[in-house]
Amino acid sequence: MKSKLHPLAWAIGLALPASVWGADPLELQPVVVSASGLDRQSHEMTTPAAVMEGDELVLRREATLGETLESLPGVRSSSFGAGVGRPVIRGLDGARVKVLSDGVELLDASTISPDHAVSSEPLLAERIEVLKGPAALLYGGGAIGGVVNVIDRKIPTYVPEKGYEGALELRANSVANEGAGVFGITAGSGNFAVRAEGTKRQADEYEIPGSPNKQAGSYNDTDSFTLGASYIGERGYLGAAYGEQNNRYGLLAHEHADCHTHGSDWHCGGHDDHDDEHDHDHEGAVPYVDMRQKRWDLRGELSDPLPGFALARLRVGHSNYQHEEIEGGEVGTRFSNDATDARLELTHQPLFGWRGVLGAQTLRRDFEALGEEAYIPQTLTRNHGLFLLEEYTAGAWRYELGLRHEWQDIDADGRPDTDHRGTSMSAGAVWTFTPQYSLGFSLSRSQRLPSAEELYANGPHAATRTVELGNLDLEEETSHNAELTLRKFAGRTTFSFSLFRNQVDDFIYAADTGHDIGGGYREIEYRQQDAVLTGAEGEVRFQATDATAFTLFGDHVRGKLRDGGGDLPRIPADRLGVRLDQSFTPALSGQLEFYRVQRQDELADYESETGGYNMLGASLGYSGSLDQTDYLLYLKANNLLDEKARQHTSFIKDEVLLPGRNLTVGVRLAF
Repeated sequence: MKSKLHPLAWAIGLALPASVWGADPLELQPVVVSASGLDRQSHEMTTPAAVMEGDELVLRREATLGETLESLPGVRSSSFGAGVGRPVIRGLDGARVKVLSDGVELLDASTISPDHAVSSEPLLAERIEVLKGPAALLYGGGAIGGVVNVIDRKIPTYVPEKGYEGALELRANSVANEGAGVFGITAGSGNFAVRAEGTKRQADEYEIPGSPNKQAGSYNDTDSFTLGASYIGERGYLGAAYGEQNNRYGLLAHEHADCHTHGSDWHCGGHDDHDDEHDHDHEGAVPYVDMRQKRWDLRGELSDPLPGFALARLRVGHSNYQHEEIEGGEVGTRFSNDATDARLELTHQPLFGWRGVLGAQTLRRDFEALGEEAYIPQTLTRNHGLFLLEEYTAGAWRYELGLRHEWQDIDADGRPDTDHRGTSMSAGAVWTFTPQYSLGFSLSRSQRLPSAEELYANGPHAATRTVELGNLDLEEETSHNAELTLRKFAGRTTFSFSLFRNQVDDFIYAADTGHDIGGGYREIEYRQQDAVLTGAEGEVRFQATDATAFTLFGDHVRGKLRDGGGDLPRIPADRLGVRLDQSFTPALSGQLEFYRVQRQDELADYESETGGYNMLGASLGYSGSLDQTDYLLYLKANNLLDEKARQHTSFIKDEVLLPGRNLTVGVRLAF
């Protein structure tokens, strides 16, 4: 008999009155979300937002951004091995989830294929902001799933009071014999400050649950450094930074086949016989990615820049990205991406009671793939946008309106050029109906323009074992999202609970054509059909005593094609969990977390069922200070039950298990 978690089964506790739990007032640390555009606290926003920072971020950080954020309700990881984990928000991933570096895109190749790593390094993150839903129009109408904004310190925004400050962290784990370190130091005097930071991670293949074997090819070696400098004045700052990142990781479940075409028909035969010689002691015959990125950033802020304006904010990022997929010691495919993203925001003074931000953004991306899997022609993408976000406060009500228009042109080598236009808009309100409660409601219409991959793909893709066929007739997809969020943000009991419905007209998806093309490959074609995603997510925290707190959390999402089209692929299964936070002394604290992921049997065509699993984790931290240095010693454990788990959001979940029992020990110094 099937066991199903009803999406509202865990919400009962949210409806209980505060008197049941106790109503003693409890002041919480305000959490300001800079990615909101108006620097609002999370409980004041019309759509759900979460912030991970401080000791919580230190303890949650993993090798990939998706794994780091996976504990947040509504967020999962795409989980493509040890080196790749892109955030999946409410069942949507890829280009539908914007991953930003302080407001501008990462400019890597992670949206092009699920086996391409996100170039953001969690060990260097100062805080991570997650905006769920498509109302984040400041960053593009294409973000119909949400936005992940990674805030770092690569460009100083102030001169340290004592002339310098910094941090050093070392950590190691057992499941992959991983060693990792990170350092960062800022120094300055007068109006100038400089910053240097870097990371190094080396992880072997990880252990498989319940087995003495290891997951072949699941190693991950990463290093990076950044140098930055700023001029800082009384009204703002202007700074620049240059950084490099190198990453080498195995391509798990990568199956290369000899694919060729006769006219418009593809056929894939047996796998190529590659030489098994390799140049890295981890690799064996498993293909791997060797990635390199050089990045330049320019950031600035200026208060009172023009009459009627309170703040001007400039963000520019430029990236020279390249990665090679190595098979049998030889380069099989080389991907390169030279891209620039720039945005300027102006926050205006209140006008007839309305306060807001307006701005412009421009993106240029020159993408090229060469080699066996060059299934996308060289393309030059230009995207330009204008946006406006306004808010008005009247008593207990806060209203918000947003508008964005985008223009996109793609020039393709040897293929017809395309151009698209899109207009997105949102409206929302937050009602603080008592001093501790707020109710948020939002409606949005967002348009996502088709990507170059969806338009022009034509060839084999070994990572997903498919031959991908693009579609030049694709039009923009339009999302109509409705969201209701109830929050209690003060007192011994706090909670946030959201219901959403996201109807996407002309949803672009990779449809299996049903053609048997051999070699273990399937043929997929990008098509459009109306789809709808509905769901619920939330968490409730009860501060039982000054030292003990309990949290209940969970999420549910269902994605379907309309008109009998079936379920959407790789939709996360329902999740329900409980967390205990305990302070033993002022310096020593711990956490115990258990959650259940249900079986996923709501499947798309040719998709396999994924079994449910239980996850148990724990952490312990001891903090203190020595002279002028603060320190944190921590120990954490993941998958204490050594559970065999597969992530349904992953393309390779049928071949690859998640890591087994893992112990991580670390020390962080701040001076």
